[in-house]
Amino acid sequence: MGNALDVLPKTYDPFGTERRWQNIWEEAGAFHPDPNGKGEPFSIVIPPPNVTGSLHMGHAFNTALIDTIVRFQRLKGKNVLCLPGTDHASIAVQTILEKQLKEEGVNKDDLGREAFLERAWKWKAQSGGRIVQQLRRLGYSVDWQRERFTMDEGLSKAVSEAFVRLYRQGLIYRGEYLVNWCPASGSAVSDLEVEMREVEGSLWYFRYPLTKASSKTGIKYLEVATTRPETMMGDVAVAVNPGDQRYSDLIGQTLLLPLVGREIPVIADDHVDKDFGTGCVKVTPAHDPNDFAIGQRHNLPQITVMNKDGTMNSEAGCFAGLNRFDARNAVVAAFHDQGLLAKVEPYRHSVPFSERGKVPVEPLLSTQWFVRMDSMAQRCQSYLSKGQPSFFPARWEKVYQDWLIDLRDWCVSRQLWWGHRIPAWFVISETNNQLTDETPYIVAISEKNALLEAQRLYGGDVLIKQEDDVLDTWFSSGLWPFSTLGWPDESHADFSRWYPTNTLVTGFDIIFFWVARMTMMAGAFTEQIPFSDVYIHGLVRDEHNRKMSKSAGNGIDPILLIDRYGTDALRFALVKEVVGAGQDIRLDYDRESDTSVTVEAARNFANKLWNATRFALINLRGTTFQETFEEIDYSKLQLSDQWILSRLSKMIDDTAKRYETYALGEAAKGLYEFAWNDFCDWYLELIKPRLNVSSSLSGNDLIDQKRAQTVMFKVLRDLLIMIHPLMPHLTEELWHGVTGFSENRLLALESWPAFNPGFIDEELESSFNELFASIRVVRNLRAEAGFKPSQQAPVHFVTKNKYLSDLLNKAIPDIQILTKANEVKVFGPDQLSGQSTSKSLAGVSGQLEVILPIEGLVDLSALKNRLKKDLFKAEKEISTLSSRLNNSNFIQKAPEEIVLECKAKLSDANSQAELVRQRLLGLE
Repeated sequence: MGNALDVLPKTYDPFGTERRWQNIWEEAGAFHPDPNGKGEPFSIVIPPPNVTGSLHMGHAFNTALIDTIVRFQRLKGKNVLCLPGTDHASIAVQTILEKQLKEEGVNKDDLGREAFLERAWKWKAQSGGRIVQQLRRLGYSVDWQRERFTMDEGLSKAVSEAFVRLYRQGLIYRGEYLVNWCPASGSAVSDLEVEMREVEGSLWYFRYPLTKASSKTGIKYLEVATTRPETMMGDVAVAVNPGDQRYSDLIGQTLLLPLVGREIPVIADDHVDKDFGTGCVKVTPAHDPNDFAIGQRHNLPQITVMNKDGTMNSEAGCFAGLNRFDARNAVVAAFHDQGLLAKVEPYRHSVPFSERGKVPVEPLLSTQWFVRMDSMAQRCQSYLSKGQPSFFPARWEKVYQDWLIDLRDWCVSRQLWWGHRIPAWFVISETNNQLTDETPYIVAISEKNALLEAQRLYGGDVLIKQEDDVLDTWFSSGLWPFSTLGWPDESHADFSRWYPTNTLVTGFDIIFFWVARMTMMAGAFTEQIPFSDVYIHGLVRDEHNRKMSKSAGNGIDPILLIDRYGTDALRFALVKEVVGAGQDIRLDYDRESDTSVTVEAARNFANKLWNATRFALINLRGTTFQETFEEIDYSKLQLSDQWILSRLSKMIDDTAKRYETYALGEAAKGLYEFAWNDFCDWYLELIKPRLNVSSSLSGNDLIDQKRAQTVMFKVLRDLLIMIHPLMPHLTEELWHGVTGFSENRLLALESWPAFNPGFIDEELESSFNELFASIRVVRNLRAEAGFKPSQQAPVHFVTKNKYLSDLLNKAIPDIQILTKANEVKVFGPDQLSGQSTSKSLAGVSGQLEVILPIEGLVDLSALKNRLKKDLFKAEKEISTLSSRLNNSNFIQKAPEEIVLECKAKLSDANSQAELVRQRLLGLE
């Protein structure tokens, strides 16, 4: 303890401190748990960041939340595993690499698959390495010895095992189906990789001639409306509602498809809304999901008129070769020329865009691999009915549940090279190696097994060729909570100890992308929900309230703010901004200077803790505290000691409950207020005289000094432990300074402070709150009177509350310290009549009236003149504001917020004027 200040310099250097403790933790293996170790198991697998360059502020936010949770659980004595890793992100990474190749004048087909994959692995090493370094800078207390990558050898084997098992259970099939096709990336994309955008478009009304006019109504053609004229060459029917009397006699008749000349039927289907448009809908099963369903119901043909690169094919006739948007214009022009364009209306509507390719997706028929979702989703619904998993906040359970209803089968194949290649092999021969939808295939765990099975089924001279497609990235991500722990080897020590995991922490935007898929996969393979709790947090938004992302170009590299303010300041700022779980946070940020008011405030808090600890160390010199705190007689402590211990005990209990229930923002705010206000601003000020280090102290003064030191030591030590999950580096440094322990003993592995309910005194806390409020009134009155900071003056309190009166009398020494009072008197309401009167200023705080006698201490004439000027200014403002509010034109025409602001200012001005009048009255 004697040389503690030697390791705590006057100024806090977050960068040196953070680097040092990160190295110490890692070298000590502090976060590398033993599956056979002591303590109840607690595990979290982190959401694996995509290896697409670097992390953004959303990752920093997620990291801060997860690390707060796992560090708290370690302090609670749990055997904690926090497992890190990264995701290969098939589409995103391949898009990046193909863009790089294009800039070099090369395409992936020129390279070939093997050379392209070699380049992808180099990118992974570069990008993944940078991400890991960023995570280390963020102070993540993960087990780096267990780091995983979704395409490492073990996880790749788990993916193949999962695919084969699902196939053998009849849950995976290959077939032609309508999928979302991204012409830019040349791949199918899932519904969840599609974002809907509002666009200004047109609604074109086309006339389709009947081959035979209606005998009942004389109708010669049907009018259909469409936003996608380029697909009309694939029309195979026109549908009307069966209850629509306008067209009842036309059902079963035929039309002549313009520009093509093909006869198509008029059919009746309940899907058609007879009140929308003309009540007639063109049916294009190969290019629209709703039309596809109609086609299935009516056994209609499917005609694809578009290639996978977004150009028109031979079925489009004279429009073949045009890109889809040029074809749209050409089709409209052709209808116009033939007199079949009835009208055009401007139409704002939602268009599905590929998230990665940034182009409108095209619904296309394609042969793909699918996972049947019904039984998997039903199993998850059954678990949910038993409360598995629990959602925080609970409202997100409904969102999760809704996703599990009426799921379409999941298209898991992607026409890419980077990713897990589908473990399926087509059976071919030397003379016929062309693949068709009828080519037989074998699904197997390896090429060797596939060949053996093919030879068994088709003879010994067959050849096999592996499927070129890779699996959707979310397929491997869906296995993440258990594949990372050793599955499919369920005897693996990590799987046995830490599965199911305890908590998943993720944003609300991927509840189905990831959360639901993990629960469905886990249910299928482990017959358990993979995590007990799902803590859903909001998104980090920029100064314009937009979601921060790299693709939007508005993201912030967390390292920019870490380099300016330190990791702990950034972490604390992000967590403290969480008003409620699931709510978005807006991070103020000046992009020109890389500054943030929010993070700067958190850095100031770190400096406050640093300076408070240095103050404590100065006053603990030569003290070892070998004795335990329990040896101090609580009943003999001063009121201020008892008050801070009551506040501390409540904080220990409240903070633990907040951490446990994921109220992390509330925990951060509570600790901030306790540390800054209760401990630093009030308690340390109150005990300064008792901490006098003079060697002349003896007897009761020496005992009282020791008590103050012991209480200060306990409060500071426990406070640092509680703040540790939020600001780990700073607290580790300060805790070692306070305790004097060597670096072999780590705060990160200490125990949570013991809760002592016997210390809690609600009445004492309430009275101290009133005391502090009255001291603020005294300080304001002193400032108004013009006292110098060191000038002494008497202070009188008046209250009818007996308990409060007794406390004030006991706390007179403390009040004198905090108010520079040379005399403190406490009166009941009926005790003032016998007191001599003098000029004074007065104020009220709760059940206390505060009187500050000033006669003979200040220039009363100058004070009166100053107060009269204040009164004149207030009354002038009252007159101006009242005149404005009495003006009916202002009330009627001004925006509501301006009127409300004017009323609020008038109320403040009236209050200020009344206060000044009372001050002047006290001086008469």
